[in-house]
Amino acid sequence: MARQPTACLVLADGTVFYGQGFGATGEVVAELVFNTAMTGYQEIMTDPSYASQIVTFTFPHIGNTGITPEDDEAPDPVASGIVIRWDPTEPSNWRASGPLQDWMQRRGRVGIGGVDTRRLTRAIRQQGAPHVVLAHDPDGKFDLEAMIARARGWKGLVGLDLARDVSCRQSYRWEEGRWEWNAGFGAKPEGKPFKVVALDYGAKRNILRSLVSHGADVTVMPATATAEEVLAHEPEGVFLSNGPGDPAATGEYAVPMIQELLNRDLPIFGICLGHQMLALALGAKTVKMSHGHHGANHPVRDVETGKVEITSMNHGFAVDSQTLPQGVIETHVSLFDGSNCGIRVDGKPVFSVQHHPEASPGPQDSTYLFRRFVDSMGRQRS
Repeated sequence: MARQPTACLVLADGTVFYGQGFGATGEVVAELVFNTAMTGYQEIMTDPSYASQIVTFTFPHIGNTGITPEDDEAPDPVASGIVIRWDPTEPSNWRASGPLQDWMQRRGRVGIGGVDTRRLTRAIRQQGAPHVVLAHDPDGKFDLEAMIARARGWKGLVGLDLARDVSCRQSYRWEEGRWEWNAGFGAKPEGKPFKVVALDYGAKRNILRSLVSHGADVTVMPATATAEEVLAHEPEGVFLSNGPGDPAATGEYAVPMIQELLNRDLPIFGICLGHQMLALALGAKTVKMSHGHHGANHPVRDVETGKVEITSMNHGFAVDSQTLPQGVIETHVSLFDGSNCGIRVDGKPVFSVQHHPEASPGPQDSTYLFRRFVDSMGRQRS
């Protein structure tokens, strides 16, 4: 006997998907994207880059490793909700502290299971990332007309500055390194580490850990920090973090700051939104993608070496490579669609990538980029 639906997902075009709700009850409006990663649902849910987005997981076994506090990429989940094929799997992992559904209920995040995620993913690929409303009601009562109207009335991510919302409110030091098997999180580096200021547009913890593990003394600063405030820390390098929203909107206050830093002889490294911020500061433009890149299996080619890396990605905007000015060199491209995935400034220790070399979750093919950043600071110091 079929169960009564307790959740539904309504697309702006009027399409309705019914399923079984879990996590928090209520209703949320957001952009719907799909993620192809086979692991790391907790890291994805807590990645600040997913602000105002609902994630459809193409992998069906969501919940199978439970929830582990060590795997949070931010203090709380940031993605608005999740859509999965089956009901959440019971946890089976020695690190698990509890099941996914209980964690989502405590953290106020809505989930729906029992959805044909293949059909939904095809719709996203064909039509672009839609505006949707996700609702969970144990009694199965839904006002579909009102939900469709709400989805259609939502303005979406274009022109929306979300980095300010997910950024830290005040500066702080980060001293924890990457997690290692049977050892836990690493300690801060010994000797004389490189002083790095990390601009927090929605930074993942594992990025900060990767900087520390590669020899950086990291001070994290709010997205709205001025160049004067950054330089007051006397950094040997500046890191521009990942984050959500429209880079052009965040760029209204971030780009002038980055441009001032570019006038100094400072190594600069950007990831994801930080990559887009750097490109805007150099004179390029960004564009909204149809359905974006979200997953841990994205092939990227290093234009300068010919090497292909399998990478982790999460972005709905991209740098328009046709607008890169003279002196800014495209270093990486996506082998899925040819979109820009990296740049560097000719003759300066300034570079950035669209993908996530910290790979949480995902492959670690691109970890060398942290070493490249640290090496550039070493050359400046010597």
